Amino acid sequence: MKKIGILFGQENSFPQAFVDRVNRINPPGIFAEFVTIDKVLQGADSGYAVILDRISQDVPFYRAFLKNAATAGCAVINNPFWWSADDKFFNNALAQKIGVNVPRTVLLPSYSLPDNTTDKSFRNLIYPFDWNTIFDYIGFPAYMKPFAGGGWKHVYHVEDKDDFFRLHGETGQLVMMLQEEIDFTQYYRCFCIGGNQVRIMPYNPKNAPQLRYQSDFKGSDTLMQQITDQVIALNQYLGYDFNTVEIAVRGEVPYAIDFCNPAPDADINAIGEEHFEWVVETSAQYAIERAIAQKPGKDNLTWGRFIRPGSGKKAAAKTTVVKEKTTSPKKAGKTPASPKKTKSKEKL
Repeated sequence: MKKIGILFGQENSFPQAFVDRVNRINPPGIFAEFVTIDKVLQGADSGYAVILDRISQDVPFYRAFLKNAATAGCAVINNPFWWSADDKFFNNALAQKIGVNVPRTVLLPSYSLPDNTTDKSFRNLIYPFDWNTIFDYIGFPAYMKPFAGGGWKHVYHVEDKDDFFRLHGETGQLVMMLQEEIDFTQYYRCFCIGGNQVRIMPYNPKNAPQLRYQSDFKGSDTLMQQITDQVIALNQYLGYDFNTVEIAVRGEVPYAIDFCNPAPDADINAIGEEHFEWVVETSAQYAIERAIAQKPGKDNLTWGRFIRPGSGKKAAAKTTVVKEKTTSPKKAGKTPASPKKTKSKEKL
């Protein structure tokens, strides 16, 4: 008997629905349950053929447990090694390499010295940075956000140079990115499961969280196909089995804004009943497929085409496009940001 487990934290609706759906499908020799852990012995089998990870980004103990489980042959969704390695700046560079539109972005050194470092730790860093070239490349207004993070934490809307230096002075040891603002006319959040199943959802990040999916953007069939192709390309190169990609459309050009969301919000109260049903059914079917294919003691992780060129090509042929019915396009809006803070005006 093979077990499918789900590892989760504070969320409620999705984990129970996922377990119930797998068990309702009732595949021969497979059942689902909440993951339980009472000990973690090095190299030991976790007892699960598949684990859907929803929480290890916040719990280092769980991330280590999942890596250990993977070495014994568990198919972890998403790959905990890859998830630990990538970041938003690298993802943007990879997206650009594979032809996916992304905003112009630069990496910034942290404003404050990291712990256990001194000025001598940064002998290779030219001081001051070439700010004029950076500002000319990005333009203003812009967004500043952590190069690795999520949940709209520490995101700033930057109006001009003075605003940048003031806000960067508040970021402490965080490594930030400065990113071109995409003044969008449409915005979508796209689930991608299994690297080929796509759900395109109209989404307005300017709205309050409970209203963001109550948007009525409506793109052309050509635009929807272009978005679908970009979502699939990103997830297949990154090797993510369960992820969301946020797309801002400027004119008729889609830009991938955020596509490092391996534990995306799937709560029924946030995404709505129709989207929720799709996510539950699609993820349950995918987990069952992974359990059937799982080979104990082997590498059952998804690594992606960046790590293993050529992988994912077969899956791409199975692409499923899901476009929501909408009524009328929203008026143009701008990418949102957390409220700005005001503190020091110190500059680097």
